[in-house]
Amino acid sequence: LTFVEPWDDGLLEEAFAREIDRGGQVFVVHNRIETIETIAARVRTLAPRARIGVAHGQMPAEGLETVMRGFVSGEVDILVSTMIVESGLDVPNANTMVVHDAHRFGLAQLYQLRGRVGRSHRRAYCYLLVPDSIDADAEERLRVLEHHTDLGAGYRIALKDLELRGAGNLLGAEQSGHAHAVGFDLYMRWLEETVRSLRGQGVTEQPAPPDVVLDRPAHLPDGYVPDDDVKLDLYRRLARALASGEIDGLRDELRERFGPLPAEAETLLHMARLRVLGAALGLQHVLVRGDEARLTFRPGTQPRLTGLTSALDDVQLAAEVRRTVPLSLRLVRLGGEPIVPALVRALQKAAG
Repeated sequence: LTFVEPWDDGLLEEAFAREIDRGGQVFVVHNRIETIETIAARVRTLAPRARIGVAHGQMPAEGLETVMRGFVSGEVDILVSTMIVESGLDVPNANTMVVHDAHRFGLAQLYQLRGRVGRSHRRAYCYLLVPDSIDADAEERLRVLEHHTDLGAGYRIALKDLELRGAGNLLGAEQSGHAHAVGFDLYMRWLEETVRSLRGQGVTEQPAPPDVVLDRPAHLPDGYVPDDDVKLDLYRRLARALASGEIDGLRDELRERFGPLPAEAETLLHMARLRVLGAALGLQHVLVRGDEARLTFRPGTQPRLTGLTSALDDVQLAAEVRRTVPLSLRLVRLGGEPIVPALVRALQKAAG
């Protein structure tokens, strides 16, 4: 069971007592070394019967090892620690987790922390403690964890994490949180290329796609593609797309299977097109904020600026060439269609 709550002495006193009364142990995670002893003192007040240990990465190695061994062996009832317990610690007897200032953690970190408890037949409890007021993004991250607690939850949390953070990382070089889902396809592509190379068939090296960062939502909403398996397959196929025609085909499939595309899905496809077209034009970064954009070329690239600026003019995007190293363009939308589809059309024309 996962609960998102403000710090409440009564709630925590009950949680500590329940776990200790059934012979169990408790993790308390506070990720600030400078105040960890203050938190430990509060825990001692709330659990006066408990044997409490404190662990963090700046402790002498011997002292840290003593505390950790004590917790694993059951000599410590409550371990107050930093994120050093995130992975690699298996204590089946510990089935209550308290995370202080949980709004400061990422979704993947919280999921990993929660995985430290619930490793036995006993019911596990995870308390995510937050201030009375937190920003909307943090609250949504925490509610995702609160609502997904069953087996297979990690799969759905990964999809929610994608939607909360945007699809840029999934479709880019950094696939944090989704490496197992998308990385398998990438691995198979590398394997296929290696086999072709060993057979002497040669491998056509694809230009590296740019990092694309947009300031608007880009994903497949639950209400549009409700099935997680189908959604992840679509994300995989989009990540593998090497040509605009593949993306257009995927768009047609989405329309046929699920109906007209919502704005978030259209933006996701535009993002994929910008990656494909940007790779062909030698772009390293594409950043869009409001009605402005910045295109940065890879070092050593010699772009045909005349054709590109002409294509940008055609879609009412004013271009300011910045002859820095690497070369970049600052774009401002003067009118016409929204900046993202306009930029896609301009790059399509420039790429030929």
